[in-house]
Amino acid sequence: MKAKLHGFFGAVALLCIATFWVSTVVSEAFLDLASVTLVKNAILTGMWLLIPAMAATGGSGISLSRTRRGRFVEVKARRMKLVAANGVLVLLPSAFVLASWANAGRFDGAFYALQALELLAGAANITLLTLNLRDGLRLAGRLPVRPSALERE
Repeated sequence: MKAKLHGFFGAVALLCIATFWVSTVVSEAFLDLASVTLVKNAILTGMWLLIPAMAATGGSGISLSRTRRGRFVEVKARRMKLVAANGVLVLLPSAFVLASWANAGRFDGAFYALQALELLAGAANITLLTLNLRDGLRLAGRLPVRPSALERE
């Protein structure tokens, strides 16, 4: 049951981040500034779902790792530390700043520079979480483990 909850919360977190990322790209590329502002505010509201999902994923992952050892477990734990640091140090603060600037109508060079940084950090977290999802499925026996996968990581 704990493994199923871990997978569920991890999937929710990954879907939140991917939704934030795609919504940002679409609003910036195709919509007006009012829509960009709406997306920036919606992302802040979405943090009420993302943060508990990330915490539950991390907590359940730590709990599950107590009974498992191996390369995949170690690599997943290392990735999650990067995801957490990226979220706390880059993504969360930039979400607040970007929403504040958007609400003030401040769409200047600093806004777009920070937006670019946020998109890069978000893409990194999407990649890391997707790799963790893959390795979690391998640990659960739902995906085959190729011998070369253990050597690469």
